[in-house]
Amino acid sequence: MKRTKPPIALAGLTVSVLALQACSGGASPSTSGNASGGTAVKGGTVTVLQTTDFSYLDPARGFDGGVNAFYRLVYRTLITKAANDAADPNAMVPDLAEGLGQVSADGLTWTYKIKDGVKFDTGAPITAQDVKFGISRAWDPEIGIGAPYLRQLLATPATYQGPYQSGENPAIETPDDKTVVFKLKAPFPEFDAVLSMPSAVPFPVGTGAGTTFINDIVASGPYDLDTFTPGSTIKLKRNPNWDAATDTERKAYPDAWNFAIGIDGATIDERLIAGQGADVNAMAGSVQTATIARLQTPQLQDRVVKAPSTCLTYVGLNTSKKNLSDVRVRQAINLAVDKTSLLNATGGNQFATIASTIIPSNVSGHADYDLYPSTGNTGDIEKAKALLTEAGLPNGFTLTLDIRTRPVAQAQGEAIQQSLKRVGIDVKLNVIDAATYYETIATPSQQHDAAITGWCPDWASSASTFLPPLFDGRQITDKGNQNLAQLNDVTVNAEIDRIKALTDLAEANKAWGELDQKIMELAPVVPVNVENRIYLPGSNVAGLVAPQGDQDYAIIGLKDASKG
Repeated sequence: MKRTKPPIALAGLTVSVLALQACSGGASPSTSGNASGGTAVKGGTVTVLQTTDFSYLDPARGFDGGVNAFYRLVYRTLITKAANDAADPNAMVPDLAEGLGQVSADGLTWTYKIKDGVKFDTGAPITAQDVKFGISRAWDPEIGIGAPYLRQLLATPATYQGPYQSGENPAIETPDDKTVVFKLKAPFPEFDAVLSMPSAVPFPVGTGAGTTFINDIVASGPYDLDTFTPGSTIKLKRNPNWDAATDTERKAYPDAWNFAIGIDGATIDERLIAGQGADVNAMAGSVQTATIARLQTPQLQDRVVKAPSTCLTYVGLNTSKKNLSDVRVRQAINLAVDKTSLLNATGGNQFATIASTIIPSNVSGHADYDLYPSTGNTGDIEKAKALLTEAGLPNGFTLTLDIRTRPVAQAQGEAIQQSLKRVGIDVKLNVIDAATYYETIATPSQQHDAAITGWCPDWASSASTFLPPLFDGRQITDKGNQNLAQLNDVTVNAEIDRIKALTDLAEANKAWGELDQKIMELAPVVPVNVENRIYLPGSNVAGLVAPQGDQDYAIIGLKDASKG
């Protein structure tokens, strides 16, 4: 998936990424603490309160949980994830396509047919050429900084730089207006899921060059942009050219959506607790840690929706930096960090669970191990100091840690400061605005020694979108880089290739768990915790089902459209 973000929104959701959603499928959640009660009706306006702006309206640029959830309202792709209230909410289902992909015997060719009646907000039909064009934008060096999977998998020449500079993408064929054929470099059994990513959104041929889609969009989903004031408000209106008969996953109950941006997190929580006036129709991302205790009252408990996260909060250690290039130093940091202190800074055990692995326990492929144990998870100072001495740093060193302008991130940063001070490592905190944080740390020239960040898998039932984006050294890029550790290990890269080609999902997931441990032997990150998400939607909001990844705005509506 993608980087996680602070409470709401995922772009406004929790860093503790993004997005997305990786557990094996199961029954849809009940309404007992897992969904907001009541039945949604057509009409009204739902308001989403959030602290930070979305990263980008342009899906070729955006790749984090909050904006991915937003994209589902305005964009469609050939394939999409099933709705959060589906029998299997992690299944991949046809969206613009008539069915899932038809794969060739050698696994290198995937073919899709586009449904009749699907249109852009302009009224123009969505054609195979539009799908090809929209996807090809992901190769543009300035625009294509979002989801990387298509660039990694398609047999596109290394010199290709998107449709504006290089023209046609030879790895995508369109034999007619309804047929799209993808040519892969190597077999990838989960290619349907790749086409559910935001970088696979179609656009009319020739549109969207430069910064066109920074402040405007061409919608293919049930809603279109009404007004947009960056940093303040996004309002959506119905797209009259969206046909519900072609879309089984989006219910599109409200007439309009209002995203109110730039509101302090504590203020959001206070408004939702009070639930007065139009705020009965409001919702947000996960509540702040300081608010959790206040949700125990009977009048609020009925509104609380709890969701165990599949997202890992971790500290990325930049292996290209002085001192951190030594594996012993990185191992020492893993040993020295007081994870119990970090848990308390995050909100305590009601809000998060301490992590010792990269793949969270509720993600397929998880293997249970702890290479850097300590009593009470408070850190093993003796072993850490011994490793630093062995690395020629008995007196420690100074490093700079990037953190977001969020109270929880500040508290986490201070906890790391105090942890590492015990072994002589002086941590300087570099605070970056939350709205630009992930773009900044994903630009290697702007990266410092370490960063507190998070990651969510992009699709279910596989860890294939957890380890490869974070640790495949061949995918390190000048912009939009997800391998914050800048780890480029030949053995890790080769194992990623081997596992990705496995057609037996159970075998692949077992192998991902084994690779998880091999990577942690290199200690490119410090797994911190897996945060839960706790939502408090307004009393008139229906359809907020506990997500394993993003909230599903497309099934949310109001119980009474006349209220508020």
